[in-house]
Amino acid sequence: MKKIVRVANTAPFVEKSDDDMIICRCEEITKGEIRHAVYDGMRTTNEVKRYLRTGMGLCQGQTCQRLVQGVIAAELKCSPADLGMIQGRAPVRPVEIGTFANNITDVQEV
Repeated sequence: MKKIVRVANTAPFVEKSDDDMIICRCEEITKGEIRHAVYDGMRTTNEVKRYLRTGMGLCQGQTCQRLVQGVIAAELKCSPADLGMIQGRAPVRPVEIGTFANNITDVQEV
């Protein structure tokens, strides 16, 4: 991965006609929101993920990661390979407290 150079944006953010296109369906993040995140200083796929929650929905980035990278790369005028992949996390699901209680065998009453 290339070294990231951060410079302040001097030009105002300019909206495009397709900025209302949804890129991340799970979190309902639009192309314009991703472009604005890049304008605000996000430079990698993981930074945009932390900033907007792209790739943190049910699909865990399986359907939107390449699209998000494409939007970021187009804004930064670089290759999507320079942006890095999103860091995977194990899905977290609610668990009933009784599940843990059933696994305890040596509980002593006080």
